[in-house]
Amino acid sequence: MYRYTEFDRQFVQQRAAQYRDQLQRHLSGTLGADEFRPLRLQNGWYVQRHAPMLRVAVPYGELSSRQLRALARIAREYDVPESAVYQAAMAAQGRLGTTSLPRQHAHFTTRQNVQYNWIPLNRSADVMDLLASVDMHGIQTSGNCIRNITSDERAGIAADEVADPRPFCEILRQWSTLHPEFAFLPRKFKIAVTGATEDRAASAWHDVGLQLRRANDGGLGFRVQVGGGMGRTPVIASVVREFLPWSQILNYLEAVVRVYNRFGRRDNMYKARIKILVKALGPQFVDEVEAEFAHILAHDGAAHTLSEAELARVSALFEAPTISDGPALPSPQLLAANDDGPYSRWLRQNVAAHKNPALRAVTLSFKRVGAAPGDASAAELEAAADLAERFSCGELRVTHDQNLLLPWVRAIDLPALWHAASQHGLARANIRLLSDMIACPGGDFCALANARSLPIAAAIMERYQDLDELHDLGEIDLHISGCINSCGHHHSGHIGILGVDKDGQEWYQVTLGGSDGSSLSGPATPGKVVGPSFSAAEVPEVIEAVLDQYRHLRQPGESFIATLRRSGPDAFKAAAHGARQSEQRVA
Repeated sequence: MYRYTEFDRQFVQQRAAQYRDQLQRHLSGTLGADEFRPLRLQNGWYVQRHAPMLRVAVPYGELSSRQLRALARIAREYDVPESAVYQAAMAAQGRLGTTSLPRQHAHFTTRQNVQYNWIPLNRSADVMDLLASVDMHGIQTSGNCIRNITSDERAGIAADEVADPRPFCEILRQWSTLHPEFAFLPRKFKIAVTGATEDRAASAWHDVGLQLRRANDGGLGFRVQVGGGMGRTPVIASVVREFLPWSQILNYLEAVVRVYNRFGRRDNMYKARIKILVKALGPQFVDEVEAEFAHILAHDGAAHTLSEAELARVSALFEAPTISDGPALPSPQLLAANDDGPYSRWLRQNVAAHKNPALRAVTLSFKRVGAAPGDASAAELEAAADLAERFSCGELRVTHDQNLLLPWVRAIDLPALWHAASQHGLARANIRLLSDMIACPGGDFCALANARSLPIAAAIMERYQDLDELHDLGEIDLHISGCINSCGHHHSGHIGILGVDKDGQEWYQVTLGGSDGSSLSGPATPGKVVGPSFSAAEVPEVIEAVLDQYRHLRQPGESFIATLRRSGPDAFKAAAHGARQSEQRVA
């Protein structure tokens, strides 16, 4: 993984010291709330429904075990709500009588960040110092700026990789951090980069999606997409360049963001994302970008044109770890997945191919009954750090689906890893299955949410625990959002659930047929609403009816999304509304 330089380290430490000074002035009353707000947001500190929320940047998802231990310490020592605040929160959620404080935990997000929901603001500077001590921070995880650069969790190790995207991600991170021209954009701006033929970064759903490609002559470049996004208006990004030489990526992105900064709306935050601009301008948008790109090349393009030497310098900071000697190839018995035993199922669902035939990439599942999807307790974080040190050269990745991945596992060690992970509850063989759902924190924490997403996730999780049933249903993306901002990516779920407000009551829309752009799901596309919204009590019944219809209609070996697209949505809509009517009769 990337090794911080001394400049990187000093920069983050100085930023933490600067934040401590700002916080002290705010707490003493010399820096007002309005003046302090943009400063805390620029460092990842929100004020949510009940308490401050911290978002920690994990650039392109890479974590060391040392960093994970620091995140565990933050969860244990700092993510502790004040008793009165917590009791008020429980009362607001209709959970009066809860006396014990919640288990301290971290939350993995769909954009490869880590969040905390209960850290008191007066302790926030101590947390920033602790993060800085392990080369971490919250810089630009909020605000109208270029946010955390995300990538494929298998970047640098994927068997289907054209080129390693991580050096380019790091170059983009350095270019965009505190960029004076792009600190106050019309709205937030998100970039995803992938280097594989399989798009595991959901790049078409981003403001800018970059996919590394080879030209016919072998030259390396990017396919550039602009204007993707979810929220109130789900839009798939448009291709603006089929092939851009890699050396020009900073100049071209500079042109894209300048055009957005110049023409993007600032009078209406709901129409301020670049997706709205791309749609409004049409072909003119591409013309403006190309004109700005030509201007940059003619006047100051040399400053940001990447050289072979610069790419080599950054790439050298991603030196692969030294793997201890082992068999060049594992014995067939180690990789046997021909039965339905727990180990074989885990091999099929949680273990992926690696560019090194002697290695594997292994996902640790953080989806289980009793916890929100993507939540990890301090003990679980420390257990994952132990597993990384023992089996993955001390490295992990945060995945788009709110899990952790071990990228450097020797195939010969798979049985031992499975056994060790099972002891910590991290070896559930449910990756890509229904219970491996995505969910945002929803109304339990977020002030923007219209409804709670976590109780819906819990109800579905409890209903679908039987692994025989889950494996029979096959791979299904279930995504849940508590509001139209779509932090749970409901638009891209094969099944999506969206919390909505109706006269002050929580209701839920169900969508079917969405895709994040993976090979299983097909091209990125938003799901379609099946009809009027459902009550919280009806949602699990609706999901069960939809899945029963899939069992009835599927052909041998056919996935849920394939059956839905072949059969059409009408039969599934009828099943959903039949379940609603049945639930109403029972009530």
